[in-house]
Amino acid sequence: MKSIVVLISGSGSNLQAILDACKAGFIAGRVSAVISNKADVFGLTRATEAGVPALVLDHKQFADRQSYDAALCEAIDLHQPDLVVLAGFMRILTPEFVAHYSGRLLNIHPSLLPKYQGLNTHQRAIDAGDSVHGCSVHFVTAELDGGPVALQAKVPVFPEDDASAVAARVHEQEHRIYPLVVRWFCQDRLQQQADKALLDGQILSPHGYADDDE
Repeated sequence: MKSIVVLISGSGSNLQAILDACKAGFIAGRVSAVISNKADVFGLTRATEAGVPALVLDHKQFADRQSYDAALCEAIDLHQPDLVVLAGFMRILTPEFVAHYSGRLLNIHPSLLPKYQGLNTHQRAIDAGDSVHGCSVHFVTAELDGGPVALQAKVPVFPEDDASAVAARVHEQEHRIYPLVVRWFCQDRLQQQADKALLDGQILSPHGYADDDE
């Protein structure tokens, strides 16, 4: 059973999807700890209700990003993680943090990377007139939202949609693909090699597994 530490900043809906998948045996791992940079978020309640240690490490209590990330590393490493999962963790990570967990640090981003790195992705897709939007699970590198993609899911964007409608559609797919990618990692099927993601030893497309453009 792989040890998984999940980092959150909010409600933790992707955390819940991973907790449920572990409980059902879909993921051959266990969430060893949940760490939030914000107190009083619902994701901490989700962790506690699942019997998982929940910790608040408030970034506002640290002088700078480097000192916070160093403390975060210490807190994470107490649980000897095989995998660190970013599930709505709204922090830009230092290169030192990313290097420390290289190859075992996953994130989910609400766009079809490399499109729309950063924030406000749903509105940006609407403003661009996109008919298709989605989400991407990727390994984390020093480049913001730039690491190799393992899997993407696509959703339609309709002319009458606002950002909240698109977000709801994307969230539903996030809860499907994130547990699947974590499952692959815990089965030792998914790896990162430099700027590539490999599944079963095969280099994946820049858009991840099952890329329609392949």
